[in-house]
Amino acid sequence: MKKLILLAATAALASLNPTQAQEKKDYPQPEAMRPGMSEYWTPQPRVVTPGDIKQNTAPSDAIVLFDGDDLSAWMTPDGKPAEWTVKGGVMTVDKSKGDILTRQKFGSFQLHLEWRVPKDIEGESQSRGNSGVFLQDMYEVQILDCYKNETYVNGMTGSIYKQTPPMVNAMRAPGEWNVYDIIYTAPIFKEDGTYLYRPYVTVIQNGIVLQNHTEIQGTTEYIGFPRTVKHGEGPIRLQSHGDPSQPISFRNIWIRPL
Repeated sequence: MKKLILLAATAALASLNPTQAQEKKDYPQPEAMRPGMSEYWTPQPRVVTPGDIKQNTAPSDAIVLFDGDDLSAWMTPDGKPAEWTVKGGVMTVDKSKGDILTRQKFGSFQLHLEWRVPKDIEGESQSRGNSGVFLQDMYEVQILDCYKNETYVNGMTGSIYKQTPPMVNAMRAPGEWNVYDIIYTAPIFKEDGTYLYRPYVTVIQNGIVLQNHTEIQGTTEYIGFPRTVKHGEGPIRLQSHGDPSQPISFRNIWIRPL
């Protein structure tokens, strides 16, 4: 008898289960995706007219640093007018006049410049068409004639000098023009002067990638290792190196702040 009463109570409780008592309810399903649901139209990027390759002209929004006419965009480290030689649309290093820097300062940028070592260049290793382009006047991308000319790899053409070698050697023969396209991301510093984000650089020579978003460790040092020096915007510096080889030449230099 007790067993029958227990079975009856269990059945009664089961009949009161709220889950069983609820009716199944249909809810709306997510709307089917359409192509336009992941598209947006604004803001539209501004229009930039590319330069003319045949005429070696700069893009419409670029700051022209040298177009073959004069050195008005450049100065000496002490602020005097730059005095390198300008002839036939080309400027050539005058080693007696030292380095030159842009009058304008920059943060992140895209930089284009073309350079050539003399056809009759002499010397070897670092004493062969040595120069360099300094980003924000702090970090050097090496310029050197490495056509059939070996040197220490973190000092060869396209290296982040004394830091990172290029991935390949893309040099043209002496007397031919080399093209650098440099995309540089400026560093961000903490209040204590250390890096929050280090600088990065991509270097393309003659259409070939030498540095692919390479992290720059710190300042360029000839003796010793990179240092962390807090700084803001800075100029572009072209180096007048003291090696005894014939000086190199530049043309068609422009920059686009990013």
